[in-house]
Order: sequence, then structure tokens, then C-alpha cells
Amino acid sequence: MNTRKHVAVLKGGWSPERDVSLSTGRGCADALRQSGYRVTEIDAARDLADQLLKIKPDVVFNALHGRWGEDGCVQGLLEILNIPYTHSGVLASSLAMHKERAKAIFSAAGLPVAESIVVPREQAAHGHVMEPPYVIKPINQGSSVGVFIVRQGDNRPPVELTSPDWNLGDEVMVERYIAGRELSCAVMGDEALGVVDIIANTQFYDYEAKYAAGGSRHDVPAKISAEDYAEVQRVSLAAHRALGCRGVSRADFRFDDTRVGKPELILLEVNTQPGMTPTSLVPELANLAGYSYAELVSWMVEEASCDR
Repeated sequence: MNTRKHVAVLKGGWSPERDVSLSTGRGCADALRQSGYRVTEIDAARDLADQLLKIKPDVVFNALHGRWGEDGCVQGLLEILNIPYTHSGVLASSLAMHKERAKAIFSAAGLPVAESIVVPREQAAHGHVMEPPYVIKPINQGSSVGVFIVRQGDNRPPVELTSPDWNLGDEVMVERYIAGRELSCAVMGDEALGVVDIIANTQFYDYEAKYAAGGSRHDVPAKISAEDYAEVQRVSLAAHRALGCRGVSRADFRFDDTRVGKPELILLEVNTQPGMTPTSLVPELANLAGYSYAELVSWMVEEASCDR
């Protein structure tokens, strides 16, 4: 490991996930400094190219979350500037961030996904476009931003869809609600790590459950059968490969083991830049595999490249 590398940690930005990104960026920057790297933290702005050209880093650690930082935009800029960077490349990032496109890739690869449709937000707000229960989610956001569960017996979709402050896109995905447990599995390089079972202390594993202290409890490793555990790992690695991901990713699932007969495992999405905050899942799963937080972050820097 070349611990004399100059690493620019991109954090913040202007997406709805800015606060999460700031927390991820701070943690990663501190860990890299402890490992001997020279680190410059950058709160990404619209003049990001100028910010990077001014400091001339050897590597970029991309700790941005949400649109622009996670959807291929920043990755394309880094390719143009020819600066090696962490996580997935332009195409994989773009595909994974767009839930409808990602589902098409997963389905083509034979992976289990829930039935869904994409409709204009106004249509989803006007009345039920699918028999409840179902989930409404923005087509290209992360961290459960703007996600709503419409339950059986609800008279109408959530009023938030008609809010003048809505800034999460004009199209939404309406997806069949899958009962059961919330599972997640990280992939590091070409290896599936462990599986975590997430028990949210909120209505579901929403933004608060993910990032607030005490918002959820994590059972690591998940207490499921060895066969189901291995299947989660298999699907996670297959989804990572199908999208063409690089570095670290995290696949999220719903797992209904209350059904008569075989349990139902549904792949929800792949996060190409999963959170690295104190309450995040990937550091826990890496630790289960024997990697400290600092070792995980250092591995990501050493694995960085262009043409990803």
C-alpha cells in the first residue's frame, strides 16, 4: 500500500442525501488519515472540476450519495479528468441509480424482483394505480428518500406526492409490497460478504431508521437458514456483476419467511455507493469478514481506477 497517496474525499454535494454524505465523508477521511494517506476533504460544488484541478489528487474517494454523485455524473467528470476513483464506473452507477433500468437488468439475469410500474407522480397521487399494499418510491433517489408504503385499507396515496416542495422527480415507481424481513448483503471486489437482518424501530427501514442513532437494530450475521443465507449472497454477487459494479456495493432485499412452503426473497436494489456512517451496514459486514473500518476504506482507495 502506498500510504503517501494524496486522496481527495468528495462529500456533501447538493442532493437530498447531502447530510448522509457529509457523515460518510468525514468518517472515511479520518480513517484514511489514520492509515497514513494525505487527505483533502472537498464539499462538492458545481465547480467540482476546478476544485479537483486546484489540488491535483492522486485518487478520489467518492463519498457522495444520491443524484449527481452516485448516478454516473461525477464518475464521468473523473473519467474526463483522468483521476482514479473509488466505487463503480459511469454505466454501472447510472443503471443502479435508476430503479426501473436496474430492475430490467436484474430480470434479464434471472434475479427475483417485485412487480412494479412507473407512472407520473400526479397519477400516483390521484388514486391507487395498483391494488394495495404497495410501495411508492422516486425513480432515482437513495437512502429511502421519498419512499411511502400504501397499506391495505388506505383510502388514498400519501398527500406528500402533491406537495409543492416535492423535488424528487416527476415519475415514481409503484411496486408490490413484500412483507417480511429487511436483509442486506455487501459485495467487496468479487466476493459476497455477510448478510445482515435489519430490525427498524420506525414504520419501515426509512431515512431515520438508517441514520439516526437507535433507529434500527442490526443482527449480524442474519439468523436465517444456511441455505437462505447462501442464496442472499449468490443474488447479491450476481446483481453486482449484472450491473458491472466495481469496488464495494450493497444489495437490499425483502425476505418473507412466513409464507407456506418456500420463503420469498426479493431483490430491491443495489447501492453502488453505500453509506459509511457510524450506523451504516457495509462497515459492519466488512468487520464480520475481518476488515476494520480503516482497512476497508484503504482497500477501496488502493482498488481505485479509471475506465471502471
